[in-house]
Amino acid sequence: MSSNPSKERRSADELELIKRAKSGDRDAFETLVRRYQRRLVGIALALTHNPDDATELAQEAFVRAYQNLHQFELRSSFSTWLYRIMANLAVDLRRRENRHLMLRGDEAENELRRLPGSGDTAFSRTFGNELKEKLLAALDELTPEHRTVILLREVEGLSYEEISEVLGCPRGTVMSRLHYARMRLRELLKDFRHE
Repeated sequence: MSSNPSKERRSADELELIKRAKSGDRDAFETLVRRYQRRLVGIALALTHNPDDATELAQEAFVRAYQNLHQFELRSSFSTWLYRIMANLAVDLRRRENRHLMLRGDEAENELRRLPGSGDTAFSRTFGNELKEKLLAALDELTPEHRTVILLREVEGLSYEEISEVLGCPRGTVMSRLHYARMRLRELLKDFRHE
């Protein structure tokens, strides 16, 4: 059976945008930015736990991507390359500031509201909000490396190979981190049951 035609069209469209952007077409690069901005900010927010840092990190990743577009060789997808740039910037930020911020109060509540809901009844919304709170707290308990790998796999849907490329580590390390992250999340969420 042939592959998904809409995915092929997106790939062809993306390749054309990249080709045009490499030739100096700013509108083409702007289209790539719009396509990936929300996802990139979401991952950056999960890594930094600070909306301002996340926005700044995503913006810097796009600036670096634009400056280095001539080096992009199409061996990986544009999104994988972009995530790799952003992951490196996040590591630099953590090293530079040597901090691990948590969202508190209104910031935390605003981020919880951005997550998809689990239903439309009052019970479902209450349960969904409680689950979101527990899940965010559990993710915050993971190391940055484990949190990153689980977000790239479970939220972004990247393959082991793509995550390996983004993080610059062997596939086996990705699998090991993912295994540990899943076990740790199960342990942290074991008392949370939907009755």
